[in-house]
Amino acid sequence: MSKPLYKVTFLNAGKVYELYARRVASGALWGFTEVADLVFDVHEGVLVDPTEERLRDEFGQTRVLHLPMQSIVRIEEVERKGVSAIRDAATGERVVTPFPLPAKPR
Repeated sequence: MSKPLYKVTFLNAGKVYELYARRVASGALWGFTEVADLVFDVHEGVLVDPTEERLRDEFGQTRVLHLPMQSIVRIEEVERKGVSAIRDAATGERVVTPFPLPAKPR
C-alpha cells in the first residue's frame, strides 16, 4: 500500500496556497499543524508550470511546515497529485507570475 497523499489548502499573505504532502499531523507547538514531506512535480527539461517552480523555490528546502490552525482552509486525502496552485484569496483567481519581458527601446 502506498503512503497517503494530502492536498493542503491554506491562507498566506492574502493568497490561498494549495500544496501536496505525504504527512500531516497535529503539531508539538500548540495551535499549529505540521505538514511534512512536500510533494512537487519533477520536470526534466523545459519548465511547464511557473507556479509549481515558485512553490518549489519557496518550500523546496522545507522539512516541516508549521501552519497555524486558523490559516488552514482544508486538508484532503487524495488518490493522486493534482496541480499545485497559488490563488488570490479575494477573487479565487490563479496568481500567475508574468514572464519577464525586455525593456522597451527608447
